[in-house]
Amino acid sequence: MKKLSIIIALFTIIVSCKGNENKPADSLAINSTKSDQNKLKRYQVKSGIIHYTSTISGKVLGNTMSGTGTESVYFKDWGAIELRDEKSTETSSMKFFGKTKKETTNKRVINKLDNGEWYIVDFDRKEITATRSLPIDAITAFHPESDAGDTGKQMVKGLGGKKIGEETFMGYNCEIWEALGVKQWVYKHITLKIESTVLGVTTSKKATSIKFNISVPDSHFKLPDFPIVKQESFLSNDDIDFDMEDIDANLEKVGKLSYSEWKKMALADKDDEEMQNMSEEELRQTYDMIQKMVKMRKGN
Repeated sequence: MKKLSIIIALFTIIVSCKGNENKPADSLAINSTKSDQNKLKRYQVKSGIIHYTSTISGKVLGNTMSGTGTESVYFKDWGAIELRDEKSTETSSMKFFGKTKKETTNKRVINKLDNGEWYIVDFDRKEITATRSLPIDAITAFHPESDAGDTGKQMVKGLGGKKIGEETFMGYNCEIWEALGVKQWVYKHITLKIESTVLGVTTSKKATSIKFNISVPDSHFKLPDFPIVKQESFLSNDDIDFDMEDIDANLEKVGKLSYSEWKKMALADKDDEEMQNMSEEELRQTYDMIQKMVKMRKGN
């Protein structure tokens, strides 16, 4: 997943860099400190506890699926510290030679963000993976005093998304944003409701209980007593040099390639298993994302 992760990180960085072209080069280094991270506001609400319910249904390649789930979100320090605990049950059924095979899976996922450090709990392997949050580091590096939610809106617009209206949900006046078949009801950069239909699968998640600006007990941020495995950041200084002139030159070059030319270049590296295993649709989506980077950097 390394090359695609770099592309996504670049997308975040390019959005963050807009308007900062005249800053000294050393001020654009990815070298966030903890004090910088604490300045970053992910949300325009200081703290909160939100409970959600979710559903999924659809049919893909003859496989019918349905499921339900719950998610609890706890955050403080304007979202710098956040824990998400998600539980879901999904049933899939497929007819095979006249017989219907059903399979039900139960899943639990906990993700925690702690001032740029990202923890992912794997309950099957009973371990926790720790790595850096690329979007947080990129935004903090280029806009240490910025509102991360505003940068997120720029990214949505860069993906062809737009604000389509406003609506009151659970007593909160939300902006409704739509991009890539996904609609989100957002209040002060916090998503309270999501609806999407992609490739025949419909998903929905909505808040059922919302409490803002309250004291959130530290116990809600405690992780299971599993061993922590440190994972190298997807993006290191060896992967890419964040010199904006170099980035501009490379984007300009790639931006002139047709899809077929880019595909030939991307698949030339036979050792890149991720690219080699991508479907035609995934390759096209990656190419389209790169072209959006080029347009955004040019200010189009």
